[in-house]
Amino acid sequence: MNKSESKYFNTARLMDEALLILLEKKDIEFITVKEICKKAGVNRSTFYLHYENVYELLAEALEMINDRFIQSFEKETISEKIKNGNKEDLNLITPEYLRPYLKFIKENRRAFKLIHKKPDLFNVEQTFQKMYKNIFEPILEKFNINGYRRTYIFEFYIGGVVSIIKKWVELDCKTDIEDILNTIIECCSE
Repeated sequence: MNKSESKYFNTARLMDEALLILLEKKDIEFITVKEICKKAGVNRSTFYLHYENVYELLAEALEMINDRFIQSFEKETISEKIKNGNKEDLNLITPEYLRPYLKFIKENRRAFKLIHKKPDLFNVEQTFQKMYKNIFEPILEKFNINGYRRTYIFEFYIGGVVSIIKKWVELDCKTDIEDILNTIIECCSE
């Protein structure tokens, strides 16, 4: 990465973070480019060099969060395990999968508080549908779980795990990651 690319990414990161901070206090419709620039310490011309409007910046902020999330996992991707693994490898309610997930959430708890507070703004439903299609549906297929049962099983596990994590984030992630991880595993194995 050359010097100008580095400066671009740093400026974009500053604006992404400024938007997330402002979203903690007000709805996106009421956030101005001027406020974002002031919070990020950049000029309006810099903003318009990168984005046409605040919603474009929001899309980039979401992409940044998703990219950092994916990078938090080990080299071997879940999709490779789905394709090549046996049933035991496909249990995602394990320390191997939960630890990096919870660590990422703790490090990005501000963003996750916002995501839980404003799920429509952050397209949470679309994210879950994408996860279902790319991860859970193939796993449930390998376990020979067909038809309507897939939908209910997915909802049960995701709803439970998300509820635990949501409460953990609301409490500012003060409970140790290992304790949350063990709570999720215990709840899902009962």
